[in-house]
Amino acid sequence: MLIGVGLGPGDPDLLTLKAVNALKDSDKVYVPGKMAEELVKPYTDSEILDFPMLRDYDVLNEIWKKNADIIANEARNGTVVFGLIGDPNFFSTFTHLKRVMHKYYPDVETATVPGISSITSFASRTDSEIDSSFEVSDGSDKKSKIVLKAKHTQDIIRNLTEEGYDNFIFAERLFLDRERIIKGKENIPGKGNYFSILYAEKGGE
Repeated sequence: MLIGVGLGPGDPDLLTLKAVNALKDSDKVYVPGKMAEELVKPYTDSEILDFPMLRDYDVLNEIWKKNADIIANEARNGTVVFGLIGDPNFFSTFTHLKRVMHKYYPDVETATVPGISSITSFASRTDSEIDSSFEVSDGSDKKSKIVLKAKHTQDIIRNLTEEGYDNFIFAERLFLDRERIIKGKENIPGKGNYFSILYAEKGGE
C-alpha cells in the first residue's frame, strides 16, 4: 500500500497525530526534498526521491515513472509512505505520483492522510477570516468546484451541470461516525446536512 501523508506547512508542531502514526507504522518512507526529510526525521528514517520543478512534461513523466518503479515493489509487499509538505490532494506531487501508479501498477492500493494546507496556513498566519465563498487559483483553467454545507444537493447538481460539470461526489460526516461517500449524481441523495460536501468536476466522465 502507498499512503500520501501531508506534513503541513513546515512547522513540526503542525503534523497531525494520524500523520505521525503513519510515519511510525510504515515499512518505508520517501520524501521529495530536504524540508520534508527534516519534518519526518523525529519519527523515522526517509529517502529522498527527486521530483524537480520542471515544465517539460515528457521529462517529468519519465521521472514520475522511474519513481513509481522504485516504490511499486515495496508498496506491494508492505506499507510505503510518501511524506510531503502541505496536503497530498491539493496541488501536490503525490497527485502526479498516484496517477502514474494507477496507470502502471493498478494492483497497488493508494490512500492519503490530509495535512494542513497552504490555504489554511495562510488564513492563520495573516489573521484572515474567511466565512463566505472564495476562490483558489494557480492561474490554470478551473476544472472543479467544492460546495460546502450542500443541503439541497439536486438543485446544486442541476446548476453545476448547466455550468459544464459532469462528475459529482457527495460526502457527509467525513472522518466521523456514519460517514458517507457517494459517487455519481444518479446515486446522490436529494438532501444533505451541515456536514455535507458536494464535489463537482469537469471532464470527469
